[in-house]
Amino acid sequence: MKNRLAVILPIYLAMYIACYYTAVLLRFDFRFPSNFIDRFNLVLPIFIATKLMGCLIAGEWRRSFRYGTMQDVSYGVVGTTLATAAIMVMNAVTVDYRIPRSVIAIDWALTTIALGGLRVSFRLYTELLRPVFTRPSGGQLSLVYSTGREAFEILRAIQGSNDKYKIVGLIDPKLTQKRSLIAGVQVYPLSYGWSKIVGQTNARHVLIPSSVSGSRLRQIVQECKQLRLATHVIPAMNDMLGGRYRLRVRDVTITDLLRREPTQLDQKSILGCVSGKRVMVTGAAGSIGSELCRQILQVRPQSLICVDQSEFGVYSIAREIEQNGPMGVAFEFSVLDVTDSNSMNRLMAQHRPHLVFHAAAYKHVPLMERNPESAIRNNVLGTKIIADAAAEFGVERFVLISTDKAVRPASIMGSTKFLAEKYIQAAATVHSTQFITVRFGNVLNSTGSVVPLFSAQIEAGGPVTVTHPDMKRFFMTIPEAVQLVLQAGAIGESGDLLILDMGKPIRIVDLAKDMIALSGLRYPEDIDIVYQGMRPGERLDEELFYSSEQKSQTHKVHDKIHCASRSAPDWKTVVFELARLEAALKGTSSHDPVEVLKAITERYVSDAAAPDNELRAAA
Repeated sequence: MKNRLAVILPIYLAMYIACYYTAVLLRFDFRFPSNFIDRFNLVLPIFIATKLMGCLIAGEWRRSFRYGTMQDVSYGVVGTTLATAAIMVMNAVTVDYRIPRSVIAIDWALTTIALGGLRVSFRLYTELLRPVFTRPSGGQLSLVYSTGREAFEILRAIQGSNDKYKIVGLIDPKLTQKRSLIAGVQVYPLSYGWSKIVGQTNARHVLIPSSVSGSRLRQIVQECKQLRLATHVIPAMNDMLGGRYRLRVRDVTITDLLRREPTQLDQKSILGCVSGKRVMVTGAAGSIGSELCRQILQVRPQSLICVDQSEFGVYSIAREIEQNGPMGVAFEFSVLDVTDSNSMNRLMAQHRPHLVFHAAAYKHVPLMERNPESAIRNNVLGTKIIADAAAEFGVERFVLISTDKAVRPASIMGSTKFLAEKYIQAAATVHSTQFITVRFGNVLNSTGSVVPLFSAQIEAGGPVTVTHPDMKRFFMTIPEAVQLVLQAGAIGESGDLLILDMGKPIRIVDLAKDMIALSGLRYPEDIDIVYQGMRPGERLDEELFYSSEQKSQTHKVHDKIHCASRSAPDWKTVVFELARLEAALKGTSSHDPVEVLKAITERYVSDAAAPDNELRAAA
């Protein structure tokens, strides 16, 4: 409101005068003494001025009236008490115009009650009266899957935002009897069943907080779909800031369905690892790399060096960071190929990073089957170049981002990432730099993943193409994965192979059906699914562990992070094998680089899979 003080100040002046006058009447049994008029008129300006000063000290007028809280009322009481104490002191030193102390005490009580009542009045108008007169008729009858404090905040946000939804019930999964009311709205036990609840309320929409886990949300969506109930997601309470912003309701997305319970991170260890440090991210324009940059900036490093070979990708992340990045953090954006050893050495020498996250990799399995030499050069030799530079220029911690396709690899891409893991593990045995590997599965909405592909196919009217009805994959959202990568990089020790807990694998065909349903369409009536067969390098299931890693020495270092066996291959052997591979790639030997890659991989895989000989490299 413009010029809100011009409106509020007269209200406060009238309230202070009324409280003082009423205090005098109460003190003298509602008979105003004629000999007290002069004294009343003289002291009144002092009362008003002192109370206004108390309001300024307590910040009374800077506090919202529309969203007043008990904290706001308490500050008003503090301001009134300070003013009353000052009046008491002035009254004690006054001789000619002293007033009864009881008048001051009664005035304090009346003013406190009036201040609280004023704020309550604004809340009553905002939450009860205003919606009655301003809410459009025919609001959509809706249920909220939430109770307790969260439900109250949601109701307050909806009532105060003039939204199109009318809440006719709250769903409590733990309640057994229908006997509770929250803010005047009936709470229904989930045990009643959706059909009975809908029959009693005639609701057509269900609003679900984004704090609900993905597995539970998936179940709710399936149950509601049978009753033709539209499902929507509402912001988490920390995003709504106690109802101060307009509630924004959106449709359920595939990311919501696959979201897991929030991860409790060790923020202290992450801060100690990243805050105030020089951090380099390779592959900074990619899905994981760009999210790493965003989350690293939240813990305020000294500088952030973003490296990627894509000119447009670096341009895009540079624009985003320069517009939204925190003040005081230095940025460097480099368009470089990680396989260019001279350029990478110069960059390392110039910036001397404390911490390197190596996310640069070619990852599209069928494409790398057709371009194996590019995969070897980028994923294996590129990792070697970055790791060697990190060791030479005194990097404190080096974190390699790996993939579940490195476990018993059936593809060129998986083999190259497997050898990259081996090199990093071996490097940890001979260098002071702490080398750590983090392995995890697919991330949603990453470049080249199935989710954008399915979305485009559904938008085009179908069909949706799936390789095999039994194909399963692990999935995690990009922010979840990066949070755990940062956590792993902070708590891991040199040589550790850390594996993220990906939950249960999901059938790709189920993912496709969920996306069709979330688009408001039906399978197979509206959109069909066509099986096109497995592509080169693919397999039905992915694994996160070798049997030796899982059964012998794997242990948890965090609730969502496992540490596999720390046995490392022999450094000289790994260097020799990579030299053979590089020679074949450059054409300085007669061997085919793909055959050399497969031979090296088979030797290490057979050794890694042996239950009695965990992860010992073949000599």
